Amino acid sequence: MGSPTTLTSEAAPAPQPRRTPAVPRPRTRRQHHAARPRRSVLLTALTGLVVVYSLLPLVWLVVGATKTQKGLASSFGLWFGGDFALWDNVAETFTYDDGVFTRWLLNTLLYVVLGAGGATVLAVLGGYALAKFAFPGKRAVFAVVIGAVAVPGTALAIPTFLMFSEMGLTNTPWAVIIPSLISPFGLYLMWVFASEAIPTELMEAARMDGASELRVFFQVCLPQLAPGTVTVLLFTMVHTWNNYFLPLIMIKDPDWYPLPLGLNAWNAQAATAGGRPVFHLVITGSLITILPLIAAFLLLQRYWQSGLAAGSVKE
Repeated sequence: MGSPTTLTSEAAPAPQPRRTPAVPRPRTRRQHHAARPRRSVLLTALTGLVVVYSLLPLVWLVVGATKTQKGLASSFGLWFGGDFALWDNVAETFTYDDGVFTRWLLNTLLYVVLGAGGATVLAVLGGYALAKFAFPGKRAVFAVVIGAVAVPGTALAIPTFLMFSEMGLTNTPWAVIIPSLISPFGLYLMWVFASEAIPTELMEAARMDGASELRVFFQVCLPQLAPGTVTVLLFTMVHTWNNYFLPLIMIKDPDWYPLPLGLNAWNAQAATAGGRPVFHLVITGSLITILPLIAAFLLLQRYWQSGLAAGSVKE
């Protein structure tokens, strides 16, 4: 049995080395600029000009919608007139010419729901299939899609009109809805988005659990495609809502006019013999026309912003 002195010496903890405090390293010039980015006066000025250029037409539209027909000609365009007639203009817009503006609004909603909605569904299905399945001729399909994106829609308007004229579909809503179902840009966007958003391992795991291809798509993949789907929906909706040239050559019956074509007819009314100028109704109708688009972007901005940024950061 050892002595108490030996036991005490064995149980005593070993002395810890003294730590020296870390000396902070001075920041390099590159780290300093990364922490506090340098401000550019030229870039700020250019950004301000872009903001003014973008908001000035909207301000003019809002101010002009508050004026009467006489007030538009007798007051400055970017400031309010002596009378505030916004609510009277809105009421007259919906009641003028037997309420034809309401019919044009419903026509536009019909074209958007069937045309833009159908184009979004086809873009989601096609983009998913092209991104996650291998088949012969896939590169040829890719070349066709890219070529279709590069071709402007006005170049295809006359051939489309001749084809629909042979089928007897001109001057009907189908002449606007069917061409709106094809969105090469939406298909390409969903193709790229599905390639990055859906892991192949996730699909394989679902198949190993016995899920069918339809169940894999609807329950596993479709929720992952929500941001891209909303982005494509917004693009196709804006394109269909503002579509002017295709209805112009396809539709002659004013009862089937969309809003852009109907407002243009009101605007041209002043140039006809005995026509009554209704520029205050054209401005008010234009303001009412853009309100649904602004509401859609504000409500869905969380989805479409993430959809546009998909694939921009590599993990």
